[in-house]
Amino acid sequence: MKFSAILWLLFLWQSLQLQLSLSLDRGNETDRLSLLAFKAQISGDPLGILSSWNESNHFCKWLGVICGSKRQRVVELDLHDSQLVGILAPHIGNLTFLKSVKLYNNSLSHRIPPELGYLFRLQRLNLSENMFVGDIPINISNCSSLVVFDVGYNNLTGKIPAEFGSLTKLQTLRLVTNNIAGTIPPSLGNLSYLESLYGTRNNLHGAIPYSIGRLERLKYLYFCSNNLTGTIPPSIFNLSSLRHLSLPLNQLHGNLPTDLGNTLPHLENLNIYDNLFSGIIPPTISNASSLFRLSVGKNKFTGKVPSLAKQPKLQMLLVDGNSLGNREEDDLGFINSLANCTDLKTLGISGNNFGGMMPATISNFTKLEYMGFGGNEIRGRIPPDIGNLIHLTTLSLGTNHLTGTIPSSIGKLQNLGDMNLQGNELSGSIPSTMGNMTTLSAINLSMNNLQGSIPSSLGDCQKVLSMDLSRNNLSGSIPKEVFQISSLTKHLVLSDNELAGSLPTEVGQLVMLGALYVSNNQLSGEIPESLGTCRSLEYMSLAGNFLEGTIPKSLSSLRAIQGLDLSHNHLSGQIPEYLAELKLLESLDLSFNDFEGEVPLKGVFANQSQVQVMGNSKLCGGTPQLNLSRCSSSELTKKCKFIVATICPLLGLISTTLLLTFLCFRARKTIKAQGCNFISSFWQVRFEDLSKATDGFSSANSIGAGGFGSVYYGILERNEAPIAVKVFNLLTKGASKSFMAECEALKNVRHRNLVKILTACSSVDFQGNDFKALVYEYMVNGSLESWLHPTDEPEEVQGPRTLNLLQRLSIAIDVASALDYLHHDCEPPIVHCDLKPSNVLLDGDLAARVGDFGLARFLLNTSNQLSSEQSISLGIKGTIGYAPPEYGMGSEVTTYGDTYSYGILLLEMFTGKRPTDNMFRDGLNLHNFSKSALTRHVLEILDPSLLAENEETSRIEAHSGMAHPVTPESLEALMSVVKIGVACSEEVPRKRMGMGTVVVELRRIRGILSRTWTRIVMS
Repeated sequence: MKFSAILWLLFLWQSLQLQLSLSLDRGNETDRLSLLAFKAQISGDPLGILSSWNESNHFCKWLGVICGSKRQRVVELDLHDSQLVGILAPHIGNLTFLKSVKLYNNSLSHRIPPELGYLFRLQRLNLSENMFVGDIPINISNCSSLVVFDVGYNNLTGKIPAEFGSLTKLQTLRLVTNNIAGTIPPSLGNLSYLESLYGTRNNLHGAIPYSIGRLERLKYLYFCSNNLTGTIPPSIFNLSSLRHLSLPLNQLHGNLPTDLGNTLPHLENLNIYDNLFSGIIPPTISNASSLFRLSVGKNKFTGKVPSLAKQPKLQMLLVDGNSLGNREEDDLGFINSLANCTDLKTLGISGNNFGGMMPATISNFTKLEYMGFGGNEIRGRIPPDIGNLIHLTTLSLGTNHLTGTIPSSIGKLQNLGDMNLQGNELSGSIPSTMGNMTTLSAINLSMNNLQGSIPSSLGDCQKVLSMDLSRNNLSGSIPKEVFQISSLTKHLVLSDNELAGSLPTEVGQLVMLGALYVSNNQLSGEIPESLGTCRSLEYMSLAGNFLEGTIPKSLSSLRAIQGLDLSHNHLSGQIPEYLAELKLLESLDLSFNDFEGEVPLKGVFANQSQVQVMGNSKLCGGTPQLNLSRCSSSELTKKCKFIVATICPLLGLISTTLLLTFLCFRARKTIKAQGCNFISSFWQVRFEDLSKATDGFSSANSIGAGGFGSVYYGILERNEAPIAVKVFNLLTKGASKSFMAECEALKNVRHRNLVKILTACSSVDFQGNDFKALVYEYMVNGSLESWLHPTDEPEEVQGPRTLNLLQRLSIAIDVASALDYLHHDCEPPIVHCDLKPSNVLLDGDLAARVGDFGLARFLLNTSNQLSSEQSISLGIKGTIGYAPPEYGMGSEVTTYGDTYSYGILLLEMFTGKRPTDNMFRDGLNLHNFSKSALTRHVLEILDPSLLAENEETSRIEAHSGMAHPVTPESLEALMSVVKIGVACSEEVPRKRMGMGTVVVELRRIRGILSRTWTRIVMS
């Protein structure tokens, strides 16, 4: 009997083992098939990661697949940084033993599959830095073991699921940089193990729930750049575990608790920049001894800045744009208390009421990179040891009451990029040692009492984009070396000094200069012919000097000129006819000279408000509004003789030119384009060079991604210049055509507001795969997108990224100028087809350059329509929200399409709202949202960070260049900007405003706002 029982138990044991074995086999097969289904949905694998996923290997040996040792089931899927393109297959939900999914930094798109909710063992899910869209699946709340959930840097919409409150083991919830809307669910207060909560850069609104204050283990709370309102719940200030509290760029208000430093003793980062907080900065903040970042700028704080002597780890202190200080001697005492802060890198106190003497101890912060003291009441001298701050990149001391000389040690600041000392009472000469500051991009020494000559050593500053030395007492001649700074592209302002001698002929070397002001000096001699080569000039003033002779014919080449002031000189001769042919010229002042003869009637001369000719007694004719005498017959006879003597030889020359042009055109049509042939005129670059420059195209060097590839930052060994390398993913449909489109579009265009291409590479990589890349000049300030919708990451320690009103206007003008050039000055005209903030790049001076011509089209006939040789099926024609409605209905590409995209971009710049914002539904879009506001109050739709609220803050913020004061003039100008955006984005293409008109109108508006700003600053 016992023997039979033993036999039965053995039989039962063997049956159970067999059943378990069969079950494991079925489970393994399910995992294998699920992985193959995952692979089948991947359309691009440039690194060949999934090539090992084949039948020759057990799936547990496939790259990125990790199995458990006992059951050989998949427990981890790790394919991060693999450059995968495609869809995340729903079959991933069959991998029921998965504990970890790491798919971050790829190009996976479409929706996140709700089948992930079947993975009840899942602990870590990281899908960040992809292209996922749609809502966050509610089913994920079924993953009860989840510890980390990260979907940052995607295009997700919808709301934060309230059901996430059931994920009781969750420690990290990261939703940064999406388009998630709605409110923060109070149910998140149930996540008792939560340590990190990141909701930066979304469209969240409403108040921060009080329940967040129950998260006793919370260390990181980030909700930067949303639309949160209300106050910070007091319970949050009692979370003793909290290390990072970062809520900038919202609309939160209230006071900070007086015991903040006592209740948050471990606080490392307090960032509430650009909100509506008021009251004082609590003195107890000094008890938070681990604090490394304190950013409370652009609020309404008053009183003193408390001592920070107990914060030796402090790296950033931003208190700018408040009402701190009382114009008293001890206002800056807190700076002396920073003596132990040897790691301090950022110190911004501009736009306050700080009085007292400039602290000499400032020279001891040898790691300081940013120093912003402008717009205060600070007195005294610039410390003589300022040269100790060798890491300084920005020095802003403007609009104070500083006296004494500029120390010669300032020349040691060889990393300095921006120097602003304007609006003080500095005297003495400009130190010649400034020529050692070879990284300078902006110099502003205006409105001081500086004397002596301009040092020729400034010519060594070959990276300067703008230089302003106006309103001083400088004398002597203008050194020719200043005009040999080829990087000068924004402005050179030397007006209101005592400079003498002639204007050097070397001025013609400033071929990319945008504005030249040398008015109100003692310059003599003739206007140099070489000025005609400065074809990018938009504004030039030579007024108030002793210039003589005629206006040179070479100035007819200044086709970009908008404002020209030659008044109060001794110029003579006739007014050149070509001035009437300058299409962009909208302001011309020739008054108080010795001009004679007839005033033209066309162009700028047709509008009396745009031209000044008074004080020239020998002039006649012109429009009746000029009140000049009629021209005599002898004068008309002389003019006719001049025309006859000129026109005859010109007719012969024109005929010859037309014949040669026709023959050249016929010859060019016989040449067939072969790839990017224009590359042969540039320096050559190999795949190896680009790989080395970008550290093997590492993710650390990645600065962007798009539909056809990725962009990397690099430094080429040949010239140590920073570059941006756009690498095309040739496995993506249309990528090769996009490469060719950019080549063709950029090979002949030359405009200072278009991205500059350096060269291209069409080769093979180390694996023998085709490789195509374009190399551009690197834009240090990134894209307009990153400024309009900035991020705030915990690892970042940087100053705020905001654009004030005048900066936004200037960028809008730059973009419009680029489009006007593409549409009207290129042969054939070019339509960009994908204008949006991410395709507008900003250089070191925040000048805009339009880039990414991967969807560009040529218009090869006169009707602004796409040539029949180009198929409409070449691909998508823009980005949702920015593409015009007619493209969605199959219409052909026209310049009107770019105009629509520009209108949407302009409205986004001034309202701060994306066209894809969740508020735009049921027929409401950014266009009619803005249009309807024109009938009530335009301020209701504007980005609130643009405007100051009262007269006192108007003056302070105008000093610091942060917000623009609301005046009747500025309100009317802002309404005009919105009207232009609305006019450009009309639904009917032919009703849209032309880009040439846009440029003229926006420049007029900028002039109004500039005058308003100047009046406030000087008051």
